[in-house]
Amino acid sequence: MNRFQTTGLGQDDFAEMVAEDVERALAHYDEAINQATVVSVGKIAGSIASAVTSLSPRHQRAIDTIHADLPGLAQKFVRALAAEAARRSEAGTAGLPVPLSAGEPPPPQSDDLESMLIEDWAGRVAGSTYLEENLRIARSTLHRWQRRGDVIALRKGGRKHVFPLAQFVDGRPVAGISDVLKLIGNPRLAWLWLTRPAAQLDGRIPIDLLRADQVDEVVEAARVFAPG
Repeated sequence: MNRFQTTGLGQDDFAEMVAEDVERALAHYDEAINQATVVSVGKIAGSIASAVTSLSPRHQRAIDTIHADLPGLAQKFVRALAAEAARRSEAGTAGLPVPLSAGEPPPPQSDDLESMLIEDWAGRVAGSTYLEENLRIARSTLHRWQRRGDVIALRKGGRKHVFPLAQFVDGRPVAGISDVLKLIGNPRLAWLWLTRPAAQLDGRIPIDLLRADQVDEVVEAARVFAPG
């Protein structure tokens, strides 16, 4: 039973309550702020507050340990949010959901912006040059792993790919990566699932379990999660 169930307050109700408080605070702070912006800021704040308080105690404690980094992370999140909103607006799809499983989203106009967005949601990534120089992974080996689906590669720009570093241990992709990728199919969706608390694993993070050699449990959870 989570905190919302024990208090009788739903997550949506809690988010709305926070949003209203933030809107009042902004209106008091600066009456010149556009009303639509005030409402958007309130909704963002409410959604984040609801999401954080719904995390497991373990993940809430993890957030508590990075207080000093929160302002910078928040700025990155807001920039990514604004870029996505602009992209949807230009494409005429503002307000419409974009399912990850439907395929990789169109790349932003700027390589730098795209790189920033990948880092924001995927964590640290690197290209083949970095992996060869720092992890001693030969390009031929990396390309062979990619062809066989043994490693997750994320498209950056046209034909270039980058590789999330958290999937490597001792210069090799951790066991289970290929199984998860085969089940989920889309590399972006697979990595997104691997790096977020998974309901199928009681809120634990799949990539952490793979790195701890708990492969069977993660593969079974991916089977439950996989679309179709």
